[in-house]
Amino acid sequence: MASEESGSKQLHFVLVHGAGHGGWCWYKIRILLEDAGYKVTCIDLKCSGIDPTDYNTIFTFADYNEPLTTFISNLPSDEKIILVGHSAGGRNVTDALNQFPQKIHMVIYVTAMMVNLPFNFKTTASQHNLVRAIPGENFSYDFIKGIKGLPFPTGITVKPELQNQVLYNLSPIEDYTMASMLLRPTPVWSLLDLNFAEAVEGADNVPRVYIKTLKDELCNPMMQQLMIKMWPPTHVFTIESDHSPFFSKPDQLFSHFVEAVSSIKIK
Repeated sequence: MASEESGSKQLHFVLVHGAGHGGWCWYKIRILLEDAGYKVTCIDLKCSGIDPTDYNTIFTFADYNEPLTTFISNLPSDEKIILVGHSAGGRNVTDALNQFPQKIHMVIYVTAMMVNLPFNFKTTASQHNLVRAIPGENFSYDFIKGIKGLPFPTGITVKPELQNQVLYNLSPIEDYTMASMLLRPTPVWSLLDLNFAEAVEGADNVPRVYIKTLKDELCNPMMQQLMIKMWPPTHVFTIESDHSPFFSKPDQLFSHFVEAVSSIKIK
């Protein structure tokens, strides 16, 4: 049980979804973690999940990430968390790591963007002959001009006809069906407007774990490996899953979470 592993303190997992998703995507993992005695919070970023914000009104990454940064800011002074990010949510947890390293025991990246410097996926992948590994290079996305008259799109989403193929190719049909009803557009500018804050002293001392998904049709394993090479984490785990292991391989994902946190000392 979590309470036994961490002495008198209950470990607190904070789970951050990727683009288009919401806190709902973690429902299987939340059940497994809570049954094991862990505390769990599933964040809805702006205009995601049940957050009522209109994606057409989000023009900065800071605004998009505000629910996470506000949550961490409001934690009790003596509480630290295990921070988990999926897919594009890796950018959100890295930004939080740079702002609040003193509040974080560990960061876990689940087939996530794990970069900590200005980074262009297309340029970097081309330099490493990995053009086919670029997320979305197979034109999986629709750009949405949500505000009439603007010359640029305000939202982005995986094309409905490709969602099962690129996001949930190994997931149960029930989960794909649910997700297809709940996915929402992600504000384009939240993906483009990101300059990581200058890292606070201590950020590099926070353990990081990367979980690779080997049957991923959205974030190719080669691209995942490139990010691991460029910013080596403390541990790397692998799962024979699609881009959504919280649906397709929840028991394995849960086991990797437990194994990861067992390696850190809780003060």
